[in-house]
Amino acid sequence: MNSGRGATRSADELGRVHFIGIGGAGMSGIARILIKRGVPVSGSDSRGSQILADLRSMGARVEVGHAVSHIRNVDTVIVSTAIRDSNPELGEALRQGLRVLHRAAALAALMEGRRGIAVAGTHGKTTTTSMLTVALQKCGVDPSYVVGGQLVTTGLGADEGTGDVFVAEADESDGSFLMLTPEIAIVTNVEADHLDNYGEPQAVHDSFARFVDRVSATLVVCADDPGAAALIAPARAKGLTVITYGESAGADYRVTGIVPNGFGVTFTVEGHGTLRLSVPGRHNAVNATAVVATALALGFGFEAVASGLAAFTGAKRRFELKGCAGGVSVFDSYAHHPTELAADLRAARDVAVGDGAGTGRVIAVFQPHLYSRTRFFAAEFGAALGLADEAIVLDVYGAREDPEPGVSGALIAERVPHGRVVYAPATTEVPRLVAARARPGDIVLTMGAGDVTELGPKIVVLLEERG
Repeated sequence: MNSGRGATRSADELGRVHFIGIGGAGMSGIARILIKRGVPVSGSDSRGSQILADLRSMGARVEVGHAVSHIRNVDTVIVSTAIRDSNPELGEALRQGLRVLHRAAALAALMEGRRGIAVAGTHGKTTTTSMLTVALQKCGVDPSYVVGGQLVTTGLGADEGTGDVFVAEADESDGSFLMLTPEIAIVTNVEADHLDNYGEPQAVHDSFARFVDRVSATLVVCADDPGAAALIAPARAKGLTVITYGESAGADYRVTGIVPNGFGVTFTVEGHGTLRLSVPGRHNAVNATAVVATALALGFGFEAVASGLAAFTGAKRRFELKGCAGGVSVFDSYAHHPTELAADLRAARDVAVGDGAGTGRVIAVFQPHLYSRTRFFAAEFGAALGLADEAIVLDVYGAREDPEPGVSGALIAERVPHGRVVYAPATTEVPRLVAARARPGDIVLTMGAGDVTELGPKIVVLLEERG
């Protein structure tokens, strides 16, 4: 989106920058880096948060609520797809003829002049971006980074580093990753999602193909995923160096010997060595191998990278422990696609079983995100929740969408194959429902991209009261 001044090529051209929706994970991260680079920053968000307080403490002018009066002494306005055309600040910016840029265009400006590494994929990109950032930090690189979540190690989702490497999560949801021009790209997988934007699955695949066309040097791609693997031949034809990873026999970096180990996993990268992660799940062993392949391509040694990965303790809302009470462990996950639910529920099973002696069950609490996604994937969501011993399904978190007649969490609940499921449209009742079901040794996993994340602490409190 631009009001007629042409796309910027560096952060130096942005002038005084205002963010509409500055409290979002991606938006606040970009704002943080701009502040550190000495750019005057202002912004607004619909509600107050610690993120807003932190930005104020760094020198940003931040307002709660959206109003025309907030657009003052501004040269560039940054928006995300979540900002609707009816937003008064956006309307005022256009009236004043200000430069209006999408968040991804601002990210591209920040990456200009750095060795850009973009991590893309329908699933796993936040975790993989986070792993790569921590591993490079341990290798002494001090990269700049923008992640769609918060690193547990730093408590931040973005920061300005002193090195020449810039690691960024590339968002395909609205096609905005096509504004980036990275030197190196990782593609974890390519599946149908965000069909409210793309319309049909082939359009998603076509978008990733266009993304690869924007990569200048190296593509690191998962050989296990058919959608990602389809990018290999055209990337090579374009002249890119292609590095494959995964469990597939022909992968350049092949993962073998994956062994769940409590809240972690041990695995081997053939020809290089064995690694131990402090996060669970087979999928995370594969994600970590993408990091190994990328870091070695940058010239770092395997031992240093393995040490960095061992120090990775996760990202917020990515199988994040919220608390333990009464022998029950409560975790929270951002999973909001059937493939993501299935991966996290398998990981939860590994944690519940532990060293093999565990007998705990897995209780899934899932909040569907978007009416369109619920309608498209109701059957797949139901099948994924079948991996849990019990499931509680909330109503749809609409986010940017208006309700659709006949589309609710019930569509998913009625498709859970084992039938041990409760549809709970009243969110306030969910902690009580969970506490009544959970018993010592169980794993409770709240899942979804909406406000379901607020339930974990409430469940822990009820479990403590139960004793």
